[in-house]
This record gives sequence, C-alpha cells and structure tokens, in this order.
Amino acid sequence: MYNIYKSFDGKIQQIETIEKDCWINFVDPDEKDTRFLTEQLGIDPDFIRSSLDEEEMSRVETDDNGTTLIIVDIPAPEKEEHVGNTILFETLPLSIIVNKDYIITICSDENAILKAFTDGVVKQVHTNMKTRFILQILYRVASKYLFYLKQIDKVSNYVERQLHRSMKNKELIQLLDLEKSLVFFSTSLKANEITMQKIRRGKFIRLYEEDEDLLEDVLIETNQAIEMSNIYSNILSGTMDAFASVISNNLNIVMKVLASITILMAIPNIVTSFYGMNITGGIPMDHFWWFPAAISVIAICVAAWILIKKDML
Repeated sequence: MYNIYKSFDGKIQQIETIEKDCWINFVDPDEKDTRFLTEQLGIDPDFIRSSLDEEEMSRVETDDNGTTLIIVDIPAPEKEEHVGNTILFETLPLSIIVNKDYIITICSDENAILKAFTDGVVKQVHTNMKTRFILQILYRVASKYLFYLKQIDKVSNYVERQLHRSMKNKELIQLLDLEKSLVFFSTSLKANEITMQKIRRGKFIRLYEEDEDLLEDVLIETNQAIEMSNIYSNILSGTMDAFASVISNNLNIVMKVLASITILMAIPNIVTSFYGMNITGGIPMDHFWWFPAAISVIAICVAAWILIKKDML
C-alpha cells in the first residue's frame, strides 16, 4: 500500500498521481507494490530487498543512476502489557530513497514518525527541498528515540517501586524486557549516527548551507539519545543486580527462620517420644502427662532464647 503526498505552501497534502517533487510513502509493500517500484519508478531491486529486510542495518549508498538509499532504524512500540504498565520497544528499518524527481519512503509497518508528516504535525515541510525533507525525517527519528527513552525511564521507576513492595520475579522480568529494549535502541542509534556522519560529508546527498544547522541538530539529538540509552541501561542493570541480591537474601532469611522453627518443633517430639515407648520404669514420672509437657515447654523456651540471642529468629 502506498500514498502520494506533495507540499503546498509548506503543508503536506495527499495527491492522486505521481508528480515531480512528490513524496511516495510505502507501508508494508506487497509484490504488486514491489513490481511498481522496479518497473514504473525504476528503483534498484537490491534497494527494495534491503528496505524490506527487518534485520538490515542503518546505512547509506548510491547506485549508478544517482539514486540514493538511506536506511535508518526507527523506534516502535512492540507490545503493551497492562499488568505493570510495561511497554516494550523494537526497532524497524525505515528506507528513504531519493532521486532527482521524488522521494520514496518504505517501512514494514505504520509508524508515528511519518504519520506526523502526513497528519500535518510537522510544519514548514517542502517535498521539493529534498535534503531538508530528509533531515526533517531524521530529526523526527532522533526526537522519537528521546521520547520513548523517557517513557522507558518512567516505566522502570514504576516497576522499581513495585519491586520494593512485592519482590517477585515478574517485576524483574519486566526490567529485563526494558533493558532489552534499551540494548536495541543503543545499537540502532549508534548505527544511525554513523549513517548521519556519512551524510554530513555531502557525498551521498547534496547539502545546502541553510541545512547545516538542521543536520547539526539531528546529530546532537542522536548523540543525546545514545547517552541517555547508555545511562538508563547501566541504571537498569545495576537495579536488577541489586534487587536480585535482595530477593536472594530474603530467601536466605526465610530458610533460616524455617530451619529455626524446625529445631523448635523437634524438641517436644524428642521428649514425648521417650514417654510414648512401651517401657515401664526407668523414666521419671511416667504416670503424669504434664511432666513431659513441662519439659517440652522449658526446652522450647531455652532453645528459642538461644536462637534469638544468635539472631536466628
């Protein structure tokens, strides 16, 4: 499925036919769309295969016809669990193909980054100014990473507060999922930064003087997102180790208490077992039931006092 857009006075509008300086947005293209890309638009099949590969790393290259392919990884919510309000994230490759006539974007799923352009959230968009339009997309990518990183931080703080109360494995698993999302973010952001540094050299797309500030902003936002993902990942890793140690320590305390209770319960068993034998004589006061009970109570009190003194109860 694809839609065609073009800017008029800085505003994006959807049009019906392909025109010069338009933007063609493909979402999860099928075989028919692929044939249209190769046969009608003349896009290199290798570019299309790379665009549809979910494991494709961020990169930029140009073919013999002067068409440039830019692949960047974009963040996307993977699933949402209402229990614990945990949100998991993944990264998807977004391809930007640009030539002298139009710009093509290809993504395997709808995403909030391009939707911001189609919904008119991003102002002053000019599809005829291809370099600036590409940089605006890259800026939205970096900004979305920062937005999701702040969400991850909020969710991790929530899960940490839950851990203080429950100390269950469920919260640790949620933190593990968040840490996995941060690893995806960090890896993708570093690859995106390398791609943007290549774009900065001006070898693949033509850079204009008025676009230098925007490109600088894109790099700053990307570097900030890299630093934030590294910091949050380190904090999460330390938090998980700390809570894992706390949970293990709590288990040791429980086992110690249970062992102490077992010792206390064994004392009356030992005493009463003597009086339960079919033996006459040799056992003091074997005709008085209260005597073994009293001995048991005294022994339990003495054992409990010893365990308390040794901080085992």
